[in-house]
Order: sequence, then C-alpha cells, then structure tokens
Amino acid sequence: MTLLERLSPTLDAARPARLGLVRSAVGLALEVEGLELAVGDVVELGDPRTDASTTTAAEVVAVRPGAASCMLLAPLDRAAVGLPVQRAGGTGSAPVGPGLRGRVIDGLGRPIDGLGPLVADAHVPLGHPSPPPLDRARIDRRVATGVRVLDALVPLGRGQRLGLFAGSGVGKSTLLSMIARGSDAELSVIALIGERGREVREFLEDDLGREGLARSVVVVATADEPAPMRLRAAQLATRIAEHERDRGAHAVLMMDSLTRVAMAQREVGLSAGEPPATRGYPPSTFALLARLLERAGAGPRGSITGLYTVLVDGDDHNEPIADQARSLLDGHVVLDRRLAVAGRFPAVDVLGSVSRVAGRIVSAGELADAIVLRRALAARAQAQDLLDVGAYQPGANALVDAALAQEGAIDAFLGQRLGESTPLPETTAALAALARSLGGAA
Repeated sequence: MTLLERLSPTLDAARPARLGLVRSAVGLALEVEGLELAVGDVVELGDPRTDASTTTAAEVVAVRPGAASCMLLAPLDRAAVGLPVQRAGGTGSAPVGPGLRGRVIDGLGRPIDGLGPLVADAHVPLGHPSPPPLDRARIDRRVATGVRVLDALVPLGRGQRLGLFAGSGVGKSTLLSMIARGSDAELSVIALIGERGREVREFLEDDLGREGLARSVVVVATADEPAPMRLRAAQLATRIAEHERDRGAHAVLMMDSLTRVAMAQREVGLSAGEPPATRGYPPSTFALLARLLERAGAGPRGSITGLYTVLVDGDDHNEPIADQARSLLDGHVVLDRRLAVAGRFPAVDVLGSVSRVAGRIVSAGELADAIVLRRALAARAQAQDLLDVGAYQPGANALVDAALAQEGAIDAFLGQRLGESTPLPETTAALAALARSLGGAA
C-alpha cells in the first residue's frame, strides 16, 4: 500500500466540508442557502462532526435564485434558522439482488425487519427511464393469480398494469396478499405507501404469510412519515422491480396505494409553491402518476406486472386520481362495498371490472364462458329491483331464471377464502361447468 493510500482516510477527514444554512422554515418546507443544489438532491441538516445521530436528511424539491426548498425525509424536532446543512451521499440509489427476498425495507433501502444488514448485489440509481414504446414486448402470456374471480373474468397478462379501485376497508390489501401468495411470478415487490403502522405487521404476518414473504420484497413508508419518504418508497419499489425486468425476469409490482403516492406529491408540490389545480392537486401530481405507471410493464426481455390499489374518495370512482389512473392503466378491478358488507370476499364487482388485454391472453372457449357468466350477472342485476319487491315473474327472462337457479354456485365460484389459492386449470374447468349450467351462450 502506497503512502497516499494509507493517508487517504486522514486526508478525507481533514478536507473542509462546504456547509449551507437554513434560511427559513415555512410550513413543511425549509429554505436552504449557501449550497449549489438541484431538485432531487439529498442534504443533511445538523453538524455530523458534533453528533452524527442528530442529523436529519431532507430532499430538495425546488430551487430558486440563491436558495433551495427542501422537505424532510425524517422527523426533525427543531427546524431552527441557521442550522448547518451539507450535501449527503448514497441516498439516491436502490439496493438490488436476490439478497432482498424476504426482507422489509424503508424508502431509503434500509432494513427495518431486525434481520441484520441487507446483502445486495449492487446499488443502482433510483431514477430509471421507462422502456421505449417500440421496445416493449407485446402482452401475450397469462399470469395465474390463484384468485378465481380474477383468473376467470378479469385475466391478468404478463406485463399488464391493473388497478384495484375501492373505498377504505373493502379488501384491497387482502386481495393483493392473495395474489402475492398465488402468483407464479419469480419475485413480488410490495410497496406499502401511507399505511397505518399497525396494519404493516398484520399484513406481513396474517395476509402475506411466511410463504408469501419468502418470495417478496416489501418496501414500507407509513402514514406518519414525511411526503418525500413516501414518494421515495414508491420509486424504490419500482426500481427493484425494474432491475428484475432488465435481467430478463418476470416480477409483480404491487403498490398500496397509488392514491397516497399522489397525496404525497400534492404535499411536495404545494410546499414547493405549485398552484393547486383539480381538487387541490398541483399539475406535478398527474405528471408523476404517468411517469411512475409507465415505468412498469413489459420490456424487451423481462416484464413487470403492476397491481396498484386506488383509494377512491368517498367511493367516488370519478374523482381526479381514480380517473387519471383508470386512463393510464391496462385494466381495472372495482371492489364493491355492498358485496363486502354482504360477506363475499374478494368483493369484486365483475360487471364494473375489465381487463383490456383479455382477448389476447385467453382462449376463445374460455372467453365465451366468461361472457356467459357476465351476461347472467348483468341480467340478474337489471332485474334486481323487481326481485326486491317480489314483482319478478319466473319465465320472463331465461338468463335471470338461470342466474337465480345457479345463485349458490355463482357465489361459491366468485367468493374465496384468504388462504385459498386455486390453480388456473381448476378455475378454467369450474368456469366452463358454470357456463354450461347457465345454458351456454343462450
């Protein structure tokens, strides 16, 4: 070892650090001066030379002449004017590799499961461009989820992006966990964004289970964490899935929820001075959703099948975030509160759900069977008012009669227990038998 190599740690420690200062703190934003910063840079507030444990990371969200607006990545007890600030390193990358399987990490890629340090093959930049449109492989292969109602009536294609739309407490997270358990993907990346802290452990232990966790990477940013941390958690989960796709693998990316990602961006945008637009969401929110969703999907070799939950405000499926997400995704599954109250889970509203790639990944016979079941459900729904008041006369509509006669079989087929996973051939056979009992294409 040369003399310079031996002295290098000493020289690094003696090298002067350029510091900036907090100029003001207004709302959620801190104004920093004295450093040349760009949007997306990470800085540390406090002086690590006195006590490294007292420093707090923040992300630059806007720059102006002579100052930069930053938002905290972790809580800070006192944001005082004159607090020293310096540029941080190593927080703009994502750990990747097989060593992440079965681990739970935060938005900065740090383990929070108490299982020791991560064993990552590499750290890659957090940002990554979406695949060019003409380089994307066509969606022509099916993903078996193990959930009968999805496999039969809203089939999922490899590389498809599907939204799960519902109000709070209708079973979105539970349906995600069922897919994670039953999916045939090589890796599931699960992002829990804005969840209550209590629900995280319950999801991992009760919903996902040890078997599901072993094939998954879970990224967590709870509701009490600052908005930039929630955004970074969504980007980190997407980047881990992208790494799997780039090496030719098939990954499933599950994000719960996309709405809370949009709400985090709303906090960041408004704090950075953006004007509010539709229902208080600044324009950057809708741009972020488009960029984030386009990063998923099929690539030249591998693929990311994206599943995003959308928390509809007041069960209004036409509110801005739900409407924007529906326009960007390749299909949507609607969960109905009335079905959940009635005790049927998963509470999927079949008539309100659609997969835009079903015709390319499902055989003609299976597609015809699904249409028979959909027609029977639609006929029964149209006659529901008459049935409720006892005014329906048997024989008036053959499809309604068939649906009523097979009501128990239909409910048993569409409902499923949490720990139950049905193989795709069994689902296909059950759908065909149900279609025959409904009178075929009549």
